[in-house]
Formats: sequence, C-alpha cells, structure tokens
Amino acid sequence: MNLKKIENFIDKQKVSFICSIDDENCPNVKAMLKPRKRIGLKEFYFSTNTSSLRVNQYKNNPNASIYFYHKGLIKYVGVMLKGKMEVLTDQETKNMIWEKGDTIFYKKGVTDLDYCVLKFTSTSGRYYCDLKTESFDI
Repeated sequence: MNLKKIENFIDKQKVSFICSIDDENCPNVKAMLKPRKRIGLKEFYFSTNTSSLRVNQYKNNPNASIYFYHKGLIKYVGVMLKGKMEVLTDQETKNMIWEKGDTIFYKKGVTDLDYCVLKFTSTSGRYYCDLKTESFDI
C-alpha cells in the first residue's frame, strides 16, 4: 500500500464527504469542499458553521469518517478514512485555515462566532481501485 499515492489522490479532489452519527445512531453524510489543511493521512481540517447540524452531532458523538472519490470513464477510485472529529473554536486554529473569500459565509470575518473548524483525526482507512480494496492503519 502506497500511502503517499493516497495522499496525492486526496489532494486532487475538490469535494469530500464527511459522516457523522445522529441522535438515533444513524450515519449522516454531507458533501463538503476539500479539507483546508491536511497533515499526512492523520489530520484533516474543514471549515464549517458553528450552528450547523454536524457540529452538534460531532459534539455528541465524535465517531466519524471521511470519503474521497474520483470516477473516470473506466476507473473508479475511493478512499474512506475512519476516526474522530473534533469541533475547534480557538482563534489560532480558525486563523490557520481561514481564506480570503470566507467572508461570503462568515460575515463577521475570522472572529465570527458562527465560524469553527472540524478537525478529523484518522485511525484507519480503506482504498478502492481497479476492483480491489485494501485496508490500512494510520
């Protein structure tokens, strides 16, 4: 298993999917933009609204997964990572992933109380390509 190849694949994707667990213990999936920051396959940082449904779900149950895929004409590649999601509201982390155009979503800027960071820490994953699936630990 070439983990660097998986990292490069993830970096090329424009969309990611995050999964949370609701209060009925049912998985909920949401499409998101790609992570703002990635540290290896261990840590991923996403921006979101503090008032969002997902934030409350992650506060109640941090178990999570994220998924990336690409469907070509013939080839389909997917990567699923399992781990925990944290909701971070400290200013240092918010500053770290803030981008210039974010004021479209967060009118009060980087200090907006409705702006927070989701930090996903993975423990394991599965990689699918060419009709083969491989599991790996992080």
